[in-house]
Amino acid sequence: MRIHYLGAVAIASLLTLGAVACGTTTVESPDNVSQEAVDPCAAADPCAAADPCAAADPCAGVSTAEQAAVYSFNGLAIRGADPVAYFTEGQAVKGVADYETSWNGATWRFSSAENLAAFTADPDAYAPQYGGYCAWAVKGGYLASVDPEAWKIVDGKLYLNYNANVQERWQADVAGNIVKGDQNWPAALSSGEVNESGKAW
Repeated sequence: MRIHYLGAVAIASLLTLGAVACGTTTVESPDNVSQEAVDPCAAADPCAAADPCAAADPCAGVSTAEQAAVYSFNGLAIRGADPVAYFTEGQAVKGVADYETSWNGATWRFSSAENLAAFTADPDAYAPQYGGYCAWAVKGGYLASVDPEAWKIVDGKLYLNYNANVQERWQADVAGNIVKGDQNWPAALSSGEVNESGKAW
């Protein structure tokens, strides 16, 4: 009799362990009716069913590619114009291959050794705002190429535009457009493609 009792206890113990291992338990409700309860930890298992992090991934299904921080055409910033010349000569001047440097992922050309040296010493002082992309486009939250002859220096900073017509619109409210451009930069780099004129200079 004692052997049967111990055998029954052992079997009951094994069944209880099996239920626990499977994530379920048997509980008595207040009215003495047995109910099967689901292990509350099972639902919290991040590996249960589908990966719960997949939907929360902000990059899932979204391209994370951004445009280059500096606009360049055929690898040249400002289509090869000398950025220092805007400040020293008051006009767009073509740089030459004899005087060039790499900065921020683009090649910058200059018309003289002096201008190259000035830029190398303080590139942020001469590089155009918004990475040399069109200031009107950045104001709108997107990107566009530039015409080196559509430029303006405002408060010691160089701004470029897509072409002369776009520059007229930008100049209608320079201060307001700069505020909007500053708010959109550098987030505009993730806006997608660049509206490129393809115009050589």
